[in-house]
Amino acid sequence: MIGTVFRSEDVPVEDRFEYWRELMDRTIAPSDISSDYAADFWAEQRLLELGPVTVWPASFLPMRFRRNAKLIRQSDPEEYHLSLVLDGTLGLDHAGRTDLYGPRDLWVSDTSRPYDVGPPDGADRRTVTGVGVEFPKSLLPIPPDRAGELLGRRLSGHEGTGALLSGLLTGLNQESNSLRPSEAPRLGRVLLDLLTAWFAQVLDTEAELPPETRHRAMTERIRAFIRQNLHDPELTPPVIAAAHHISLSYLHRLFQEERSGQTVAAWIRDQRLEGARRDLSNPALHATPIHVIAARWGLPRSSGFTRVFRTAYGTSPKEYRFRTAGAAK
Repeated sequence: MIGTVFRSEDVPVEDRFEYWRELMDRTIAPSDISSDYAADFWAEQRLLELGPVTVWPASFLPMRFRRNAKLIRQSDPEEYHLSLVLDGTLGLDHAGRTDLYGPRDLWVSDTSRPYDVGPPDGADRRTVTGVGVEFPKSLLPIPPDRAGELLGRRLSGHEGTGALLSGLLTGLNQESNSLRPSEAPRLGRVLLDLLTAWFAQVLDTEAELPPETRHRAMTERIRAFIRQNLHDPELTPPVIAAAHHISLSYLHRLFQEERSGQTVAAWIRDQRLEGARRDLSNPALHATPIHVIAARWGLPRSSGFTRVFRTAYGTSPKEYRFRTAGAAK
């Protein structure tokens, strides 16, 4: 597992809000944090340290974060902060912009500038859920004056690279229990590349990015496209290359440059097999025929599925389902 978890239920009621404030001061740039619900506070947070990048999925009762000039003089980690709102509404006053943010909205802030984040006027006790990201400004290969154009803007996590970024952030939280610490630095690099590519896309400066950043971001976009289309048996390298307006040779080169060294076809096969394996071990799908599960993952030929499954996992799909069903009892 990557990361640690905080639950307010694990702390005595009278200490919960103060404990949360101390945790937030260690997670983000020091802020003045207040809440109308401090006396009966509730929050949950997972802290994921991915190399120099910190990701913190959290849910909490409405509160306000204020960072003023005095706090900046006292301590400035010189970081950018990205927020993804998943549920609820937050307002932000930062860098001359004031706006409200709802589900799948994102914003960027700078720890070297004052900000005021909190619930809108008249908000009730509704819990706010989202994901925060902290990363050093020095790691963003975009000039500070250009990056400053993004501060406080309401950006969309519904489409394009913004949607891919939102999916990665929510996926990190969902899969954190199965992630290994050795994977943390790589995931941090992937996240930074996506952030950089997204910022450059919004600012129309993609051509100015380092080639390796563009390549890694393109690879992650391709992987997301493949995951979304694994059910299609016609998903092949030529189809993938055409969908991304790149040559087939460039597609193969992107995957060859990855440390895993897998070909595109091998990565597609492994993702399909892993999806089928998860479904075969799911008690809720025990009555679903094996060939139906295989077809859902783009593997319509039963004999071929059995052969590649046995090669990958050392047992047939039927034997694997029987064994996992027995272990679950």
